[in-house]
Amino acid sequence: MSTVILFNKPFGVLSQFTPESGHPALDTFGFPAGVYAAGRLDHDSEGALLLTDNGKLIKKLLDPKFEHPRTYLAQVDGQITEEAVRRLSAGVDIKGYHTKPCKARIVEAPDWIWDRNPPVRFRANIPTSWVELTLIEGKNRQVRHMTAAVGFPTLRLVRVKIGNIPLGNLLPGEWKIITDRVI
Repeated sequence: MSTVILFNKPFGVLSQFTPESGHPALDTFGFPAGVYAAGRLDHDSEGALLLTDNGKLIKKLLDPKFEHPRTYLAQVDGQITEEAVRRLSAGVDIKGYHTKPCKARIVEAPDWIWDRNPPVRFRANIPTSWVELTLIEGKNRQVRHMTAAVGFPTLRLVRVKIGNIPLGNLLPGEWKIITDRVI
């Protein structure tokens, strides 16, 4: 029987077990031996990360042909528009690549979300807004490149769901064993 863990990766933590360049890593969170991250989140992104000791599951989660959905909340610089959301939904050009269509919608600032440490920069004259994106691919820093391509750079990025597994009420640094079917 394989182990699958849902972890709320804090801001600033690497999605690997070896610290690097002054960033803490997964080795400090007390995971069972033999589990590895099934994918990654950049050190400046937060939220849902799966870990498992099942290599076949990792391959399935990461192989683009399975189009495994991942849902993110992005806090962006400025008041995002419906036109920008339509462009995101249709796919945008980033770094010589046209992203696959995705689900995108403007959402209210989540009232349940934890404070980030350090906080997102605050500028009195420039508002921020939130967009929810569900992607079926995972290029490096894709959400950040996509929102920037439509004129709304990402200030904060939180993955809130992987497949059918929601982050739920896990706080940053917390994890739990998942018994639900992942894919």
